[in-house]
Amino acid sequence: MSARLVIDGLDFIRNAGVHHGKIAVAEMERLQDYLFDRLGELEYNVSGTLDRNGRPVLRLLIKGAISLRCQRCLGGLAHALNLKADLVLAENEGELARFDQDESVDAIQATPEMDVLALIEDEIILSLSVSPRHGECATVRPAGSDTGKQHAFAALAALKKQH
Repeated sequence: MSARLVIDGLDFIRNAGVHHGKIAVAEMERLQDYLFDRLGELEYNVSGTLDRNGRPVLRLLIKGAISLRCQRCLGGLAHALNLKADLVLAENEGELARFDQDESVDAIQATPEMDVLALIEDEIILSLSVSPRHGECATVRPAGSDTGKQHAFAALAALKKQH
């Protein structure tokens, strides 16, 4: 298991900090509910900078591939990640509330112990489709159906009659 990357967000930005590395998909516990398997690793880069308005920003770059669970066939669905997120750091709750009024700004409150890998996992989860699925899936066909176009409730009724 990788050691957690914990930073003081504002200090990291003041010092123009940069950190990059790899994290195994298996280590992202909250992501597991969306996945078909736990294989692979993702590359990440986090840097501290100021945006064009002079606000402190954590810039996250995340690249790699994960295998999502298709919601139609429940099989694996390859999904490439190439994410870039700029998180404006608010120094207090009042500043965070002001940032939240602007829909174009993704803001979080800065703390002296920010878990960067948790932020990366959050960004991945937020980027995922609500219901990922293949364009066309091999569907489960009821017994005796040659076209596979039988209505699902008709298949259930047929099963009920058998018992």
